[in-house]
Amino acid sequence: MKFLKIFLVVVVVLIAIFFIGGMFLPKTYSVNRSISIAAKDTLVYKNIADFNNFLKWNAWSKMDTATKYDVTGTPEQVGHQYHWTGDKMGEGEMKITEVKPFEQIKMDLKFIKPFESLANVVFDLTKEGDGTKVTWTMSGEHNIMSKWMCVFKSMDSMIGKDFEDGLKSLKEKSEQK
Repeated sequence: MKFLKIFLVVVVVLIAIFFIGGMFLPKTYSVNRSISIAAKDTLVYKNIADFNNFLKWNAWSKMDTATKYDVTGTPEQVGHQYHWTGDKMGEGEMKITEVKPFEQIKMDLKFIKPFESLANVVFDLTKEGDGTKVTWTMSGEHNIMSKWMCVFKSMDSMIGKDFEDGLKSLKEKSEQK
């Protein structure tokens, strides 16, 4: 009986630490990477704002070639989106929410499975001589689980390399003659 009381007290204390401690962890995250591309902003913009092109260079598209994609809406326009379903990649969708042609594309990224989550994605394009600098940013709010995950590994360290790989592929695709 005494062991059971001690066990229950320990469980309650751990649960309290989990939730109360979570209140002191960062509420938001932001990850960004940039790359310079020797291609006109019009081409780079089309490779980002048309999901038929986006899926050819996006690092996550390459991770699970069995993932199914459904692209809808008019490319480069608000409302253009793609939905994915896959064993490795789970389920989610990305939708363009705002565009400034050849300058910026804003998107909502919704993860459905295995965990629900929302993120904001922004691609900023800046002319650099004859080329284009692209900055890819993803930001959002942590839920209680992701707050604690980030105690051990930050969002930047979890997805930053994927951003770098994706931008390298965007550069290669955009610079092809």
